[in-house]
Amino acid sequence: MKIDNEELNALDEIGDNHHSTSAQTPLRDDAFKLTDAEKIELIKEDVNHIMQTLGLDLTDDSLRGTPNRVAKMFVNEIFGGLSPARKPKASTFKNNYKYGEMLVEKNITVYSTCEHHLLPIVGRAHVAYISNGTVVGLSKMNRIVDYYAKRPQVQERLTMQIVQELQQALGTEDVACVIDAKHLCVNSRGIRDIESSTVTSEFGGKFKDEAVRREFLDYIKLDTPF
Repeated sequence: MKIDNEELNALDEIGDNHHSTSAQTPLRDDAFKLTDAEKIELIKEDVNHIMQTLGLDLTDDSLRGTPNRVAKMFVNEIFGGLSPARKPKASTFKNNYKYGEMLVEKNITVYSTCEHHLLPIVGRAHVAYISNGTVVGLSKMNRIVDYYAKRPQVQERLTMQIVQELQQALGTEDVACVIDAKHLCVNSRGIRDIESSTVTSEFGGKFKDEAVRREFLDYIKLDTPF
């Protein structure tokens, strides 16, 4: 498919403006037709071609294994969240102890990748819910964040996907998420502003109430020294 210069400029502008087209990760219908091993072999060839085009000497011992390392990293690590097989099972339990206040899991590490420039997004996620009779294991909240982070992302979509996944698992709309992250597409290229970070939020159910939302935001400000 040939793209003219005008369309290329428009596509560049979308990326620079951090534009997202959907709350769902855009995947083709045949996204899972190839095995992981087949994907690694194809990506390895593409990385090899990129490096050759840049003029790098791939016979050098330091560079020789780079295409294979990058391909395995893409499939098994930083984009591993694209595979439904890696989706964590959000085991839920009855709230037998009748805890009725919000539960907050704060400072969850976020490592993701900007889908516009394939550069890292690094930050923290803060997630909360109010039980309507069901609770979820604490580590599962971290695993859900990690799963959706491990794919090409925009931060707005990531925030929404975390909330939607927990809403579905818990059977309640009362879920919230705030993410504060640095984008290396801003910090290391373009404007190259190393100090700025991006904050996104998604509030469902009771968290749309100003008092409940304020309580959650106050909790994530708490310092937790050890």
